[in-house]
Amino acid sequence: MASASLLKSAPVLGKPEWLKGQALPQPSASVVRCNPVASSALTVRATSSYADELVKTAKTVASPGRGILAMDESNATCGKRLASIGLENTEANRQAYRTLLVTVPGLGQYISGAILFEETLYQSTTDGRKIVDVLVEQNIVPGIKVDKGLVPLAGSNNESWCQGLDGLASRSAAYYQQGARFAKWRTVISIPNGPSELAVKEAAWGLARYAAVSQDNGLVPIVEPEILLDGDHGIDRTFEVAKKVWAEVFFYLSQNNVLFEGILLKPSMVTPGAEAKDRATPEQVADYTLRLLRQRIPPAVPGIMFLSGGQSEVEATLNLNAMNQAPNPWHISFSYARALQNTCLKKWGGRPENVEEAQEALLVRAKANSLAQLGKYTGEGESEESKQGMFVKGYVY
Repeated sequence: MASASLLKSAPVLGKPEWLKGQALPQPSASVVRCNPVASSALTVRATSSYADELVKTAKTVASPGRGILAMDESNATCGKRLASIGLENTEANRQAYRTLLVTVPGLGQYISGAILFEETLYQSTTDGRKIVDVLVEQNIVPGIKVDKGLVPLAGSNNESWCQGLDGLASRSAAYYQQGARFAKWRTVISIPNGPSELAVKEAAWGLARYAAVSQDNGLVPIVEPEILLDGDHGIDRTFEVAKKVWAEVFFYLSQNNVLFEGILLKPSMVTPGAEAKDRATPEQVADYTLRLLRQRIPPAVPGIMFLSGGQSEVEATLNLNAMNQAPNPWHISFSYARALQNTCLKKWGGRPENVEEAQEALLVRAKANSLAQLGKYTGEGESEESKQGMFVKGYVY
């Protein structure tokens, strides 16, 4: 197995607007009491002391022509990526690859936020600079994956639930101190396995509790109930399930007094199952997805950052572009992992001499999706490699 090293640096920019003047406020535990009614009093949760900052951060991430680089793969998943190019899963190799990603010159022109794994949040680049600082210099907001992964949901139809609420408040406070300003929690819904009412409610409740805790600690929560591509169902079935899931999610977000202006969403696009015989055009995907958003998502939400979910790099970009052919109430953009990194990883191959070529590949994909966010992507000049699907059945992050 090979080893890897990097020597790349990012351009140093001025202190970004979303950080200017920010102190480290302490969350308030106060409540506002209404006049007593009968023998009990109605209590209303006070607005978080971070409210203004949350709104500002969310708007920064949801800025025109920019989206999110999801690089929050767990160490095990990162190891699978490295193994595909012949590298061992060591901290040094993970550091080398993450350094490659965050030091792409000019990346901040197209990328507004980067979701990090916990190791990365506390990691430095190969030349000794804190990764968080490198991102901020590029005007990219650092984010953090806070969930603890999926486990079997007892009493369900072989479905999962997402763990990680225990200790979330203290971890979130520590992540804020380290420089993170938004968080991500991924739970999944499986159409072939139901989805059962139990699984949908568990996913929605967990996302709502996570969102409330995140906001109380200064982190903008990305709300991500991923509807998996697994299955041979048609696009209409996906649409019906997605409507049910998002109705539950926003019901529980409201129950938990989550500030809608201070969240971001990371939904799946409405597509047929990966094994469906009838495929959908970008225009059909856009039509179904935008109908879902109009029926379920309040316009107060500033940004909808779609996941790629195993689509090819080009397919994910074409679908995003189709959704931005007319004005929308929300900033409709991307939060891609494989759909940004796949060609970049292969170009790198773990070799220092390939770093520049690999970084250029990432910049090409970031620019393509930036154009798609603006509704100006044409798809011209794309490589055959970028058109290859990346669906993995039962994908684990």
